Amino acid sequence: MDVDKELNELFGDPLLDVSDKELTLFNLPADMKRAMEGRRLQPDHYAQRKTCEDFHLYKSLFEQVQRELKEGRRTLMRTSKSANLEAGQYYVVDGMLVYLHSIFDRRRARNGMADGRTRCIYENGTESDILLETLRRNVLHDGYAVTDTQENIDNTFANQPLAEGDRSTGYIYVLKSLSPDPEIAGVKDLYKIGFTVNSVEERIANAEKEPTYLMAPVQIVETVQIVNMNSHIFETIMHQVFNAVQFQLKVYDEEGNLHVPTEWFVVPLEIINLVIQKIVDKSITQYSYNAELQCLEKRLTKKESTFNTEGLKVLTLNIKDCYFQEILDGRKTSEYREIKQTTINKYTYLDEADGKRYLRRYDVIRFYVGYHKDRDSALVEVTDTTCTNGIVEYKLGRVLEHVSGKN
Repeated sequence: MDVDKELNELFGDPLLDVSDKELTLFNLPADMKRAMEGRRLQPDHYAQRKTCEDFHLYKSLFEQVQRELKEGRRTLMRTSKSANLEAGQYYVVDGMLVYLHSIFDRRRARNGMADGRTRCIYENGTESDILLETLRRNVLHDGYAVTDTQENIDNTFANQPLAEGDRSTGYIYVLKSLSPDPEIAGVKDLYKIGFTVNSVEERIANAEKEPTYLMAPVQIVETVQIVNMNSHIFETIMHQVFNAVQFQLKVYDEEGNLHVPTEWFVVPLEIINLVIQKIVDKSITQYSYNAELQCLEKRLTKKESTFNTEGLKVLTLNIKDCYFQEILDGRKTSEYREIKQTTINKYTYLDEADGKRYLRRYDVIRFYVGYHKDRDSALVEVTDTTCTNGIVEYKLGRVLEHVSGKN
């Protein structure tokens, strides 16, 4: 049997002749090529959790950070897209503390941010070498950064002698119930927060007969004199901060009438004291209470645009984050919009002189990422505007301003 002859005859079959046009059927579309290239660039190593052999060196540090969070010496903070994570700092991912021990094999991610392999130690005794960029995305998506420690809280600030011109407006008090009822006595960190213009002792004299005190004696835990502030507003702010942990219990008075007191909260005393301090120094608007982790969470305030657009014609458009990043990087130089019945007046105008429609000319476009409150935006120069078959093309120039949705 002549194998070479049979192979030549096989491959010489006219049925196997393929024209140049037919060969194009085997060409991969551009988007598929990009996807395959992206997969090729994916790391050949994936981080896996494993037991941290020297966890005994870090266990007490995790316990200390948890304690400092509950004492208010540390707080949680949301991160922004431009935030860099640093070795030696703590973060919270999926409700678990993570210590970013070190960063090695440093490089740049495709978005220009710092990247590299990390050593991350978790409070459950495991560790991983997750990519820094992956950790950053996890923290950004549903995690927090843990702030550095603050000085210990000195609660005597509110009880100093009145200075000349000061005016006492009442007292904020914190009480603990002495009720033997298991539904009350068995609740840890249960406190009543209220205010009075008279002495607290007078206010609670008949506690065991008043539903607001759960029909039981109470113990005074804290008394804070309020100076030059509206005590009722002070109390209202505290109740708003702790609204998510309000303790609700049905209480019947001596006549059998039903009451549901609203001034009892399940929250550590250290956090109550910290909130009092932050109301006094007027910084409480920057914080909220994280009931799950029992600590204060610092809010990220949205940055506002500072670019003066007076005299400019501004078009406002919403855009997906992936395209937004391409605009910032200079990879996307045109934005296309279809003229529809609902948008015809946005992109065109009717000239009353000749009854014809013309393209509206904009100087800049303000791009917003999505529709959520803390969204990024960018002001981008428009260099030219054309329209073909009902599709408007805006040629994009310089990025004049980028406003991050969060600090």
